[in-house]
Amino acid sequence: MRTFARPAIEMVDSMRQAAATDPARAIAFGGAPGSNSHQAAMQFDPECLPLPYMGFEDALDAVKQGRAGCAMIPIENSQHGRVSDIHFLLPESGLSIVAEHFMRITHALMATGPGPFEAAYSHPQALGQSRAFLQERGIVALAHADTAGAAAYVAEMQDPRFCAIAPPMAAELYGLDIIENEVEDAHDNTTRFVVLAKEPRDPAGIEAETAMTTFIFEVKNVPAALYKALGCFATNGVNMTKLESYQKGASFAATRFYADIEGAPGDPRVDTALEELEFQTNDVRLLGSYAQARKRG
Repeated sequence: MRTFARPAIEMVDSMRQAAATDPARAIAFGGAPGSNSHQAAMQFDPECLPLPYMGFEDALDAVKQGRAGCAMIPIENSQHGRVSDIHFLLPESGLSIVAEHFMRITHALMATGPGPFEAAYSHPQALGQSRAFLQERGIVALAHADTAGAAAYVAEMQDPRFCAIAPPMAAELYGLDIIENEVEDAHDNTTRFVVLAKEPRDPAGIEAETAMTTFIFEVKNVPAALYKALGCFATNGVNMTKLESYQKGASFAATRFYADIEGAPGDPRVDTALEELEFQTNDVRLLGSYAQARKRG
């Protein structure tokens, strides 16, 4: 059953009631109150109404259905790579990326008692970011829907054999003791989030020096297909800051790519590069243009 643990339900209900009074101010996110996405939403807009959902897809649906003005979605982590399923969810959502946000990630080990612990619950990303810490202590990693949800679950179980890895804020919300802070393996651990809304940003309103554009494309199943696609940007002097491949469907006949470039439509170089890309590929789909939250390079 897809539901929050009991210690989180009252907070979730309260947040949803508040968001219903002013949906335009609501930022939907996947996870229980106290999750990294919750904190990212509050950092991005301290005046927002945070709106928690069980998963990313539910948060995106909230925007599509008008229950939230936008959604805060983690897309990649500096230590553990891309967040699972995001490359499928974003194009299918029909929403547009309108902003990005970077957040330093700090994990704490929390529990109802001092241990020792048999297993730790958390989101797979957080478990991966704390892999060495857990292995050194012989603690088994157990996946949960999200970090703060894991904390709520441990609080509900009241079993001293289990702990959670979650943001320190979650320990305060769910009455857990922090056993150890900063259990992430890399102390420059950072997650990049994207903000999605129904309407795209007008590229003309973004300063050219800071503009970013995200899109997906599918290469043709021919020799040098990717080389030809990337050449569209190289010959036009457009800097590509991110390129990731993924498969859609089980045919494995054509590969899709998720890409970020510096610049936005309206810039002649970008317009020419995208026009050439359409000729070299099966399809191109823009996911949005927005201002850089952090300078690349």
